[in-house]
Amino acid sequence: MTPVSSTRATVLGDLIGSRLSADRRGLHERLTAALTHVNQEIVTDQPLAVIAGDEVQGTYAGVGDALGAVFLLRSLLSPGTDLRFGIGRGDVTVLDAETGIQDGPGWWAARQAIEEVEAGQQVTGQATWRTAYREHEPDHGTEQAVNAALVCQDLVLGSLDQTGWTIVRGMMQERTHASIAEELGISRQAVQQRRKSAGLPMLLASISALRSLP
Repeated sequence: MTPVSSTRATVLGDLIGSRLSADRRGLHERLTAALTHVNQEIVTDQPLAVIAGDEVQGTYAGVGDALGAVFLLRSLLSPGTDLRFGIGRGDVTVLDAETGIQDGPGWWAARQAIEEVEAGQQVTGQATWRTAYREHEPDHGTEQAVNAALVCQDLVLGSLDQTGWTIVRGMMQERTHASIAEELGISRQAVQQRRKSAGLPMLLASISALRSLP
């Protein structure tokens, strides 16, 4: 049977610093639980899963869904557990339907992207870089525009502490300030001030816009 190819958005993720974890089993359990949640929330061709060691992969029909899955996964695990991501777009060939083995330019693009992130994190001033996007056949500046947005997104996310991430998750769930404040043990006014000073509504607006990409 001839392998079937189609254009897809591909995701490669890699746990950062996992080999230094004192509880690798616990880390794996947190990761797999988060992956299950993401797969339930966002429609996928090939569900995100741990494929080897500390690497995660999955495929999506559109780039927006792939970006949404990446952000949701980060929000579930941060702070404390962090990943870098390469997102690609290009033809993906299913080599074996039973095992789910895939190949093709879409995966090559994702591999290029994650390798760029890994190398770029070592450059002074780029330590919070986590996500890059590459197209096998770049189209009218879309690749550059998406990467510009992702760099800004990573800069903001890299500045968040436990409180900041809790507020972000609460906003994503459309919870009230009072509910978030109760969880954090702070005042509603403190939640409002942190939301404002960190520019969190702008962050979520940017993420929502990226989710709309085809």
